Amino acid sequence: MIKLTTPTRPTRLDELLDARFVARLSALDLTSRKVLAGKMKGERRSKRRGESVEFADHRQYVVGDDLRHIDWNIFGRLDRLFLKLFLEEEDLALHIVIDASASSDCGEPSKFLLMQRLCVALGYIGLVNLHRVSVTAIAGLALGPDGQPTPQLMSSVRDLRGGRRLADLGRFMLQLTPGGPASFTEACKRIAIARRGKGVMLVMSDFFHKEGYETGLRLLVGRGFDVYALQVLSPQELEPDIAGDLRLKDCEDADLTDLTITAPLLKKYKQTLAAYCSRLRDFCAAREIIMQTIPSSVQPDVVVLDYLRRKGLVQ
Repeated sequence: MIKLTTPTRPTRLDELLDARFVARLSALDLTSRKVLAGKMKGERRSKRRGESVEFADHRQYVVGDDLRHIDWNIFGRLDRLFLKLFLEEEDLALHIVIDASASSDCGEPSKFLLMQRLCVALGYIGLVNLHRVSVTAIAGLALGPDGQPTPQLMSSVRDLRGGRRLADLGRFMLQLTPGGPASFTEACKRIAIARRGKGVMLVMSDFFHKEGYETGLRLLVGRGFDVYALQVLSPQELEPDIAGDLRLKDCEDADLTDLTITAPLLKKYKQTLAAYCSRLRDFCAAREIIMQTIPSSVQPDVVVLDYLRRKGLVQ
């Protein structure tokens, strides 16, 4: 796959999230498969029972329960004590992890551009529903003291809440410059250690890490996150259109390989890629990670409204 030397990058928030897409996102909310404790009142109906204005159920009174929650109408009819239960509304923590390594900046359309757009779209859903939204970029380039771009392990924006913080999220995403190698395991370790509380996490990457993805994903699940993995591959990775004698250079560590591209070799490549994606899918399934592979040519609205809705991340 040939990496573009001068890729066109978005410079404004509306290039990542247009008005028509926003209108469709406004009717959506995030969901969790697990009962997760929020930090403050929010807009999400929790699976837990608590205090709210919306009735949920009754249960029998036991010694020590709050007498203010007794349903005296039922007591008058049945001469038995029952407590009224209500749906508890709490905020949901959404943490998006995006791969900003050099390999994510390949393909046409760009894998990184699709991940940027999805990050802003899902972040918008979280913000307008008063959830806490954090985004961490693994790898990427930052300006060093000498003014030259240097690789970094990770960068992040944390605990955004409310629609007015969309500008902060957009600013962070627009200033991200993909590049350098990704130390996936080390970054996941730091994310797991630094994360406060529990929540839903979406990891977006091509998952082509030479060190492997297993330890990193295992660390995230081990901290109690409800984890989703979105593998983004370019059309050129799925269906390579190359032939002849080529010298291939790894865009992250500059490794060189001389190859003669033939039909049998392309067939073997596709088999290897399919096996790799299958192993990733099986690894995720064994750890209750919801995983989906998508090409970067798919539009963001299709990913959110079709793929992620069917996977249960949005409703």
